Amino acid sequence: MPEWREIIGDLPATAVMGLIRGFEYGRQPRSLRGKDSQISSHNRNSAEQNPLEAYFDAHHEGAGLWKWRHYFDIYHRHFSKFRGRKVTVLEIGVFSGGSLGMWQHYFGPGCQIHGVDMLESCKTYESDSVRIHIGDQGDRDFWQRVRQEVPQVDIVIDDGSHMQEHQMLTLEELLPHVSPGGVYLCEDTYGATSQFHDFVCGITHWLSQLGELSPGVEDPHEGIATNPVQRDVKSVHHYPFVTVLEKHQDAMMSLAAPRKGTQWQPWDGG
Repeated sequence: MPEWREIIGDLPATAVMGLIRGFEYGRQPRSLRGKDSQISSHNRNSAEQNPLEAYFDAHHEGAGLWKWRHYFDIYHRHFSKFRGRKVTVLEIGVFSGGSLGMWQHYFGPGCQIHGVDMLESCKTYESDSVRIHIGDQGDRDFWQRVRQEVPQVDIVIDDGSHMQEHQMLTLEELLPHVSPGGVYLCEDTYGATSQFHDFVCGITHWLSQLGELSPGVEDPHEGIATNPVQRDVKSVHHYPFVTVLEKHQDAMMSLAAPRKGTQWQPWDGG
């Protein structure tokens, strides 16, 4: 993979211009809805709620729980496959401890939670299924110790300092540690010009790279070798205030586009 200095020279004419064009398109005062679509309220009865939102709405006493309401659909979309299974969750930012109970209720008895916070007082939330690690999210040495103590992590939830430098550093340190098929979720990524958002977009550029032919392959449609991002990152999702990265269950070593059928329209390569 080229060094960033080899790419910078191309950015003004390519990536930066595309970024500016998209930014300008997004901030125009127009609706992106179809003309016949209806705007619906988010208010739903309990039968329509996902389990996380139902838990939140029923939580009136005890440990504090504070979430943007639209987060629950995002959580459920990306985490539901882990329900009822043995799963290890690492949540950065314990605060008043309310989300620890929510995750235990949602994932079930096979869930092991590792909470991270700077406040020593958060140790009080420890139990048989919850362990609290005290340290600074912006300290790479701290993350090295956590990786040694927690050999496997299926889900990372970054609800920590909300500082963009910390969010970038934590992703760098923990994404390689997330198990195959795992999910990395960073929430509260505020700002239309968020540096963390741009950092993730920089990573996603590599998802679109056309690499070299796979060994022993002559037709590029039969196999192109993947770069490290394509190999390990299955998808990247941006939501309001949330970014999610999902990892492949099995490493994607090549990308292929085989042709099927016998009848083809003429194609001029355009």
